[in-house]
Amino acid sequence: MAEENCTHDCSSCSSNCASRQAPQFEQPHAKSKIKHTIAVVSGKGGVGKSIVTSMLAVALSQKGYRVGILDADITGPSIPKAFGVIDPVEGDENGLYPPKSDNGIEIMSLNLMLQDQTSPVIWRGPVIAGTVKQFYTDVIWDNLDYLLIDCPPGTGDVPLTIFQSIKLDGIVIVSSPQDLVAMIVSKAANMADMMKIPVLGLVENMSYVKCPDCGKEIRVFGESHIEEIAQRFGYPVLARLPMDPSLAALVDAGRIEKLEENPLSDAVAQLEKTLN
Repeated sequence: MAEENCTHDCSSCSSNCASRQAPQFEQPHAKSKIKHTIAVVSGKGGVGKSIVTSMLAVALSQKGYRVGILDADITGPSIPKAFGVIDPVEGDENGLYPPKSDNGIEIMSLNLMLQDQTSPVIWRGPVIAGTVKQFYTDVIWDNLDYLLIDCPPGTGDVPLTIFQSIKLDGIVIVSSPQDLVAMIVSKAANMADMMKIPVLGLVENMSYVKCPDCGKEIRVFGESHIEEIAQRFGYPVLARLPMDPSLAALVDAGRIEKLEENPLSDAVAQLEKTLN
């Protein structure tokens, strides 16, 4: 039935039907050099996907890698805030140049192109998707080891555009412990499977709070389901992250690069084994 109604426009369709042609990936800017591209996704909002993207970028940078972040969450960008980056995007006849954080992480976000960073972006899906493509094709990414793409939540238009338009080495799925989120993570995992995108691993955020007095782990959102999901799909668990007030304070201050004990350091080691 799906094939009977096929418009032959695969850019807006996730069906894995016989009519689907091999994806035609966009090419990065001719002056860009990108070794690995990883998308960070979540099945729903509010699970801390952007914080996980930022922490992963910091962990990679701390190991000496050159890192960039493409903020594809066009209507809800938060990456520049976490890094304290306020410099505007500059450009010339060659292309666009992403501003850099204090430690040299390149960041491209629509918020860095607005005169007022509190202005809402009231755009329809096709315009947003086109902007994300331009952030990949028109930006000069300077000899990166890793480009991380912070996707908007869900399995809709923009994640679909990224999966179909940008050649990814894989994705990292972010979740939190609730039963509802476990179900939605399965949706993201199934979408990745349908699109034939490798899942590099799962990260469970807000997994617990550690008591400052006795060190006991308190599971505010209930028992974790991450291992169950990982076994079901055969994905590795990259990390279980605690709720950490000190991390929130660093993000609010735009100083996430000052994070000393990064719980995603071990995740970097796992990604190195998978990708290198």
